[in-house]
Amino acid sequence: MASLSSLFVAGPGGVMTDEVGVVTGDLELCTELSDDGKLRASVRYEGAEEWYAITGAACSLADPRDHEPVHSLLLALLNRPDG
Repeated sequence: MASLSSLFVAGPGGVMTDEVGVVTGDLELCTELSDDGKLRASVRYEGAEEWYAITGAACSLADPRDHEPVHSLLLALLNRPDG
Protein backbone atom coordinates (compact mmCIF):
# COMPACT_ATOMS: atom_id res chain seq x y z
CA MET A 1 0.00 0.00 0.00
CA ALA A 2 1.37 3.41 -0.99
CA SER A 3 0.60 6.50 1.04
CA LEU A 4 1.23 10.23 0.68
CA SER A 5 0.70 12.91 3.33
CA SER A 6 0.77 16.70 3.42
CA LEU A 7 0.09 19.39 6.00
CA PHE A 8 -2.49 22.07 5.21
CA VAL A 9 -4.83 24.62 6.75
CA ALA A 10 -8.55 24.12 6.21
CA GLY A 11 -10.52 27.21 5.33
CA PRO A 12 -13.90 28.34 6.61
CA GLY A 13 -16.29 25.42 6.58
CA GLY A 14 -13.47 22.93 7.21
CA VAL A 15 -13.37 19.36 5.93
CA MET A 16 -16.34 17.00 6.33
CA THR A 17 -15.44 13.59 7.74
CA ASP A 18 -17.45 10.40 8.15
CA GLU A 19 -16.59 9.89 11.82
CA VAL A 20 -16.76 13.31 13.50
CA GLY A 21 -18.30 15.73 11.02
CA VAL A 22 -16.40 18.91 10.19
CA VAL A 23 -12.77 19.40 11.22
CA THR A 24 -11.01 22.75 10.88
CA GLY A 25 -7.64 24.36 11.44
CA ASP A 26 -4.17 22.87 10.98
CA LEU A 27 -4.64 19.42 9.47
CA GLU A 28 -2.77 16.64 7.71
CA LEU A 29 -4.06 14.92 4.58
CA CYS A 30 -3.17 11.30 3.89
CA THR A 31 -4.10 9.39 0.74
CA GLU A 32 -3.54 5.65 0.67
CA LEU A 33 -3.64 3.57 -2.49
CA SER A 34 -4.20 -0.16 -2.05
CA ASP A 35 -2.87 -2.80 -4.43
CA ASP A 36 -6.31 -3.16 -6.01
CA GLY A 37 -6.43 0.55 -6.97
CA LYS A 38 -8.73 1.81 -4.21
CA LEU A 39 -7.77 5.24 -2.89
CA ARG A 40 -8.76 6.32 0.61
CA ALA A 41 -8.35 9.93 1.75
CA SER A 42 -8.27 10.89 5.40
CA VAL A 43 -7.35 13.82 7.62
CA ARG A 44 -6.20 14.33 11.17
CA TYR A 45 -5.38 17.30 13.32
CA GLU A 46 -1.69 18.12 12.93
CA GLY A 47 0.26 16.03 15.45
CA ALA A 48 -2.75 13.90 16.46
CA GLU A 49 -2.96 10.12 16.18
CA GLU A 50 -6.55 9.55 15.04
CA TRP A 51 -7.39 9.72 11.32
CA TYR A 52 -10.85 10.53 9.89
CA ALA A 53 -12.12 9.50 6.45
CA ILE A 54 -12.97 12.46 4.23
CA THR A 55 -16.62 12.18 3.25
CA GLY A 56 -17.01 11.31 -0.43
CA ALA A 57 -13.26 11.14 -1.13
CA ALA A 58 -12.84 7.38 -1.67
CA CYS A 59 -12.38 6.31 -5.28
CA SER A 60 -10.68 3.77 -7.52
CA LEU A 61 -7.74 4.63 -9.75
CA ALA A 62 -7.13 2.84 -13.04
CA ASP A 63 -3.40 3.59 -12.92
CA PRO A 64 -1.30 3.78 -9.74
CA ARG A 65 0.69 6.63 -11.31
CA ASP A 66 -2.43 8.78 -10.79
CA HIS A 67 -2.03 8.61 -7.00
CA GLU A 68 0.31 11.61 -6.71
CA PRO A 69 -1.72 13.89 -9.03
CA VAL A 70 -4.96 13.00 -7.21
CA HIS A 71 -3.30 13.69 -3.84
CA SER A 72 -2.02 17.05 -5.12
CA LEU A 73 -5.44 17.99 -6.50
CA LEU A 74 -7.20 17.10 -3.26
CA LEU A 75 -4.62 19.07 -1.27
CA ALA A 76 -5.14 22.09 -3.53
CA LEU A 77 -8.91 21.91 -2.93
CA LEU A 78 -8.62 21.58 0.85
CA ASN A 79 -5.72 23.95 1.59
CA ARG A 80 -7.38 27.35 2.00
CA PRO A 81 -5.47 29.20 4.74
CA ASP A 82 -6.95 32.55 3.67
CA GLY A 83 -10.50 31.30 3.26
